[in-house]
Parts: sequence; structure tokens; C-alpha cells
Amino acid sequence: MLIDQVTKAAHRAPLNGLSAPENAMEVEGPWREVFERTEGQGDRGADGQGNTVRRSLPLSISHSRSKGEESQAMSLPSIPNPFPELCSPANSPVQIGSPLGQGTVPASGTHVVKVFGEDSRSRSLWVPTGATARDICHMLVQTAHCADQESWALIELYPNLGLERCLEDHETVVEVQATWPLEDDNKFLFRKNYAKYEFFKKPMLFFPEHMISDSADVTKGMTSSELIQNLLNSGSCPEIQGFLHVRELNRKPWKRVCFFLRRSGLYCSTKGSSKEPRHLQYVADLEDLNIYTVTNSRKLYGAPSDFTFCIKPCKNRARSRDMKLLCAENEQTRTCWTTAFRLFKYGMQLQCNYQLSQSTRKQEGAQWHGSKRCVSEASLVAMDFSGKAGGRVIENPKEAQSAEHEEGQTWRKKTALRYSLPNACQSSHSASVHQTQAWFHGGVSRREAQGLIEEQGLVDGMFLIRESQQHAKCFVLSLCYKLKTKHYLVIPCEEGGRKYYTMDDGDTLFIDLLQLVEFHQINRGILPVCLKHPCVRVAL
Repeated sequence: MLIDQVTKAAHRAPLNGLSAPENAMEVEGPWREVFERTEGQGDRGADGQGNTVRRSLPLSISHSRSKGEESQAMSLPSIPNPFPELCSPANSPVQIGSPLGQGTVPASGTHVVKVFGEDSRSRSLWVPTGATARDICHMLVQTAHCADQESWALIELYPNLGLERCLEDHETVVEVQATWPLEDDNKFLFRKNYAKYEFFKKPMLFFPEHMISDSADVTKGMTSSELIQNLLNSGSCPEIQGFLHVRELNRKPWKRVCFFLRRSGLYCSTKGSSKEPRHLQYVADLEDLNIYTVTNSRKLYGAPSDFTFCIKPCKNRARSRDMKLLCAENEQTRTCWTTAFRLFKYGMQLQCNYQLSQSTRKQEGAQWHGSKRCVSEASLVAMDFSGKAGGRVIENPKEAQSAEHEEGQTWRKKTALRYSLPNACQSSHSASVHQTQAWFHGGVSRREAQGLIEEQGLVDGMFLIRESQQHAKCFVLSLCYKLKTKHYLVIPCEEGGRKYYTMDDGDTLFIDLLQLVEFHQINRGILPVCLKHPCVRVAL
């Protein structure tokens, strides 16, 4: 009886919010991180029934008891907990409670959020109740020691259904996680997403003129360019229209229907592309829905193309019968619909998120260059160091332009200083220097390379280099341009007894892949756009 009363007192110890799983260990620091423990760790005892339990947890002894005995036990004076340091969530490394995901979020406290990297490893973090996706990304950038802090995103995944979406920077992560059923395998993924706010920079690429409608009273009579400019200035979005393939409920065939996306919701026309009210059918309200892209949609849902997306209720469990599957004809059309959906749902909030990300980026850049002397291009002058008397300033503009052109043509023929002494070690280093670069992805296939680039945003200048599967000893540069992935073969060749790489039949030679990338980061060359964003994978 004494043990039972001690147990009840321990159970009445206040819990600060939702606690972590039983096998979680807390480490103090700028934030708190949780590491998984094996079941065999920790001290253990035995209960009255022979089951092993942790000694740091309250011990519960269950046996049959009459109501009279129960009331008598409850009327006895409570005995203070003799082990408060073992039962208090604030002081004990072992927390008690149920994991998140029951559909309810306590008003305060800290919670465990588990985030996966692209290498399938995970990291569990203590986060406050109000932590946003921006906060989590900032935390992971520091813990994973990422080389840059730009364009990271938190992705919500439904692996069984093939759904994924990028959480907005202002979304509360704990609230999103609370909508997940415990039996599902939903998870958060930490990766790059360069296209999160790209539509603010290149709106004409995301909103084709034939998909913009001016039927709204406030925008009637405006041209497509004026509508897009109004989008940038006010954070609003013009009406979007176009044909999409839709799969009806509990039916396999896909039907081509004209849809209209307005601030009031999503509509479809029952008669071609007619906008008459009698032909418009209400489909969904944007406020209570989230939009997801669908991966492997041909296999999972028999979609007519790979450019599938869906809308589903925010708080309901993800089930096939609650999903509205839509399929576009190309990537640009799908991107337009998903971007317009975000703008209609969040409005000015997206613009505020974009401005905050830009200001944060400028502050980080100022801190990075704070200890360095800032030199503007206006203070740079052309110099000539070919004479014996030392360098001289080139004052003639034509001579300076000629020198710049000549330097641009001859620099690639000069061997870098690290390769100036020909020996076996440097030759070996030159041949393998690309293997340590973040943009090199080994022997991934063409399809896998396209998938990696699509996952990280499909913005102009995103690239990776991989080994060619069709040509021995060759490489392939995969580059994104205008929402499409192009592939360029990198061929090894020899000149003067030395090995080089080229993409233009030997007109431009590079001593290694690193020099090739560095050159095309500042010179477009034969490419449609300079290399800008390396497609990287981060390990948590």
C-alpha cells in the first residue's frame, strides 16, 4: 500500500507540456537535442508481475481492488515524492509521456520533432510549441554545419501516398505534426528548395500569359504584365485558369476538365471552358486545404503524366478518398497552379516571408564580410604585368577591353599553381578532386539526377555532375533551365601529353571538373545559363 501511494504522488508531479519518448536523452546547449537510446540501456527493476521497467519511472502495481479499498486509499494523506529528480521532466534525462501525433497540441512546453536528412538518417530535436519551419531550419543548419544558410526548407512527406509539400516559413511545425496518425509513416525531411520564393524574382516564368484571367473586378482590363506586377506589389494573385486531368472519386479513368482558381476557391466548368455561373461547379475552399506534389503518380494512381498534384484537408487524416488528384501536361503548368494556390491561401504572408529571408541573407552576408575590406568594382583598374619594370595601369579603354578578351581566351590554357610541378601525386589529385565536391553525385542515373534537381526547386542554374552510364570515363553535367533539365556530356581528352576535360569538342579545355565548374560559374560558355546552385545532399 505504501508503494502504491508513492506511485500516485509521483504521477501527480506536474508535467511541463508534452514530454519526450521514454528512450530519449536530453542534452543541454543553445537548443536541446534528443538522442535515441537502445532498449537495453539504463537501470531496470521488476514489478509485481515480473515485467522489467525503468527505475527512473513511477512504478505502477495493478491488482484487483474493490471500490471501498480504492476510496479508502484516496482518503489517506498523500506522501511526498521521495525521488522528485527522477520524475520531474525539467530535471530528469528520461522523460515520461506519450509521443506527439495524437491530434492535440498542448498550450505550452517543449516537444520532440524528428527530422530526416536525404541520407535516411534522422535527428530528433527539442523545440518549443510555437517553433516555425524557419526556426527548425535555422537550428538544423547550425547542427549539421551546412556550408551555407540559404534556401533550406522543411518538407512534409507521406511516403505511402507519394505526397510531399514544402512547409511555409511561418507554419508551426508542432501543429503540423499533431495531425499525423501514429500508425502512419509520415515524416519531415530537411533539404534545399531554391524555388520557394523564385516566383517573386521571375513571375513571367511561373505565370504564363495564357493561364492568367482578368475576370476579377479589381483587375479587369489589365494586361498580363500589369497583373503580374500587381502580384509583386500587393502579394495578390490573378485568377488562374486552364485544363487539368482529374480522377473522380473511386474511379480509375482520368477526365480532362477546365478549372478556375480564385480567391473564393477552386471551381471547374461543366461545359468546356465556360465561365458562366450556371456552368461553374464549386470544388474546394482554399483555407482548409493544403496542396501537395505527387511523386511516382503513374504507378500509384495511373496518372496520364508525371506532373501530378493534389489537394487534401489540412487537419484530416491523409486518405485516398479525401484527396483530389489533378494532373497537368507539363512542369510549368503544375508549378503555376501550386504557386497560385499558395498565394491565394497566404497572400501577403508569403511576401513577408520572402522579405524576411532576404533581410536575413543580407545580415548574414554583412557579418561574413564585416572583417574584410569591401571593394567596389568601380575602384578596380586594368593592369598589365607583362613588362620587366613591373605592372602598369591600362588607361586606354580599348586596350583594357582587348586585354580582358585575351585573358579570357588564354587563362584555361595555363595550368594552375597546384599542378605546376608534374608528378604522380598531383596527377592523381587532379583526377579525383571532384569526388569531394557537393555537386558531384557519382553514378546516379539520368532519371535520378532529374529527380534530385526537381526536388530542390527547378530554378535556372541548378546543376550537378555525375558519371555517365553510357560512355566510359565520361561525365555528365545536368543543368536546370526554364523548368527543364538539360544534360551535357563532359569528355576526357589529351593534349600535349596531359589529360583535359571538354564539353565543346576541345575548343575549351579544363584540367579537372572543379576548374570546369568554377569557369562556368562566371562564364556561360556553351551553356544557356551560368552554374549557380549546386544540387547538394546534407547528412544530419
